[in-house]
Amino acid sequence: MYLVVFRNRKRADIDAAAYSADAEAMEALARAQPGFLSFKSYAADDGEVIALSEWADEAAALNWRRQADHAAVQGRGRADYYESYTLFAGEPSRHHHFDRSNA
Repeated sequence: MYLVVFRNRKRADIDAAAYSADAEAMEALARAQPGFLSFKSYAADDGEVIALSEWADEAAALNWRRQADHAAVQGRGRADYYESYTLFAGEPSRHHHFDRSNA
């Protein structure tokens, strides 16, 4: 598994409708990519957002980063949507899982 954590703050003057449309399109496109495993996004009370995507391996995540439509929306993100962001990517150094139904 390869994990990508996208931590961001949106601009105060964001076009919310345009952002929402782009976000929905990108999630649908990501889900169709080879190696995609999961995506979830969480918003904190202070406006910070954490988006987590899981990929089968680093090659799948890199192919997503380079996908043409995704690259175009990344440019719009820097120009129009985000005040700041940080991206963390890699294989988890430690992984634990608990599932009550299997306990």
